[in-house]
Amino acid sequence: MRFDIISAVPDLLGGLLGYSIPKRACDKGLAEIHIHNLHDYGLGKYKQIDDTPFGGGAGMVLMPEPLSTVIEKLKSEREYDHVIYMTPDGSPLKQGLSNQLSLGENVMLICGHYKGIDHRVRDLYVTLEISLGDFVLSGGEIAAAAVVDSVVRLLPGVLGDEESALSDSFQDDLLAPPLYTRPEVFQGVRVPDVLTTGNHPKIAQWKHEQALERTMRLRPDLLGDEEM
Repeated sequence: MRFDIISAVPDLLGGLLGYSIPKRACDKGLAEIHIHNLHDYGLGKYKQIDDTPFGGGAGMVLMPEPLSTVIEKLKSEREYDHVIYMTPDGSPLKQGLSNQLSLGENVMLICGHYKGIDHRVRDLYVTLEISLGDFVLSGGEIAAAAVVDSVVRLLPGVLGDEESALSDSFQDDLLAPPLYTRPEVFQGVRVPDVLTTGNHPKIAQWKHEQALERTMRLRPDLLGDEEM
């Protein structure tokens, strides 16, 4: 799977995506992550990429021409399942959306900066807008890295244990159950007995009950009115 990320601050993405699971996915040839510096497509001698907003107001807006140039270039080289813009007013990033994106082949992500991007770029090119939540970041790089990380770990062969991603929080609309590892007793607190029995049906039942209890207590909104 290929990711093309357009950014005004590309160095931020190298640090976020150059390690751990995304790096492993790329090293295995299961994913490609290409970061495109928007300044390379800037206008004039100083490679301008932003300007003041029409109508006044504070801040700067990413201009349409540089974005259009790099988007058109990439689209001429391959077809994209989605052109994604990271924005606070987009659809919330949820596990189901990451699952859906993982079935694609090529995804383009546009990182906003300053006050955002010229709205005509959104109208002309963007097919999906995604938000991490109801807050504002300095740019879309952290959000784009979150999308890529959440997707690449779902690709077959990326994780050592194929069942690992399927047991994550939210895959079944429940939070994950509590996790324990060695030692069996830590500061006088023992691992729940059921986890040391080797009785896998009972362990599975315990995990489901714990997941349901934690979801009801911490995130009842995930269960819907019927479960509540």
